[in-house]
Amino acid sequence: MFVESGRTKLHYQVYGRGPLPVLAFHGYGQNESHWRNVAALLGERVTVYAFDLFYHGRSRLAKADAPISKKRLAELLTQFLAEQGIDTFGLLAFSMGAKFALTLVEALPERVAHLWLIAPDGIRTQFWYSLATYPPWMRGVLGRAVLRPQHLLNLIEALGQRRIVDNGLVRFAQWQLDSREKRLRVYRSWTGFRHLVFDTKRLTQLLNRRPTPVTFFLGKYDRVIPHAGLREFIASLRNAHTVLLEAGHAGLIYDVAGYLRRHPQELRWN
Repeated sequence: MFVESGRTKLHYQVYGRGPLPVLAFHGYGQNESHWRNVAALLGERVTVYAFDLFYHGRSRLAKADAPISKKRLAELLTQFLAEQGIDTFGLLAFSMGAKFALTLVEALPERVAHLWLIAPDGIRTQFWYSLATYPPWMRGVLGRAVLRPQHLLNLIEALGQRRIVDNGLVRFAQWQLDSREKRLRVYRSWTGFRHLVFDTKRLTQLLNRRPTPVTFFLGKYDRVIPHAGLREFIASLRNAHTVLLEAGHAGLIYDVAGYLRRHPQELRWN
C-alpha cells in the first residue's frame, strides 16, 4: 500500500489488527519487513503500519536527488493518518527512522500516545554525518565515492589505524560502502534527509507537555548511536524509560525483539 502525492510514493505494510495504531520506521539499509518479528510480539494490542523510508524498499520521491523537508514529510504522514482515519497513534523507530518519527512528534505532539526509539538518529547530530552532508564540498567527495570508492575507503581505514575513529565505526562504514548500490543509498539517504534536524529543547517541551511516555532501547556496545550521547536528552524527559541491551548497532532491532520475547511486561503502549 502507498501514500501518494504526485509522483512521490511512501510505501507501507500493515501488521496486526489491534486497537492502537503504531507507525514504524526502520533504519538505514532495511525495509518495512524488518518490523515483522516485533509486530508479532505486540500481538493483538496494536496495528503496526510499517513504512519504507525513502531510498529504501518501494518508497519513491518525485525528485530523488532533492532533500525532503520536515514540512513536506509531515504533510505526507498527516495525509496517511487522514486516509486511515487515525487520531491517536504510537511511534516506533530504529536509527535513521527516528528522523521520520520525530518529524511527527514536532508536527502532531498531542496525538502521539507512546514513542519507542531504538538507537535513535536525529537527537544528537553525529560529527561524521554532519561532515558528510552539510559542507557542499564534502557532499561532492561522497558523491564521487559512489563510482570510485577506494580513496574514501583508504581514508576511513587510515583513521581507524590512527584510532581517530573507533574500529567498530570503521567496519560499519566499510560494510555500507562495499557495493555501488549501497554507496548510492548512503549518498542519497544522508543528503536527502539532511534537513530532518531537530531542536532537542523543543522536543523536550513537546514530550513533557502531557508527558508522553518514551521508551529508549539502546546498545551497550553501539558506536554508531552511543548511549552516552543520549543521556542528557533522556534525563530531560519526565516520562522516559531506558532499556540498555548487550548489543551493538546493526542488529539491535533483532535484539529488541528477543528482549521483548523475554520481558512481555515491557509491551506497554498506553
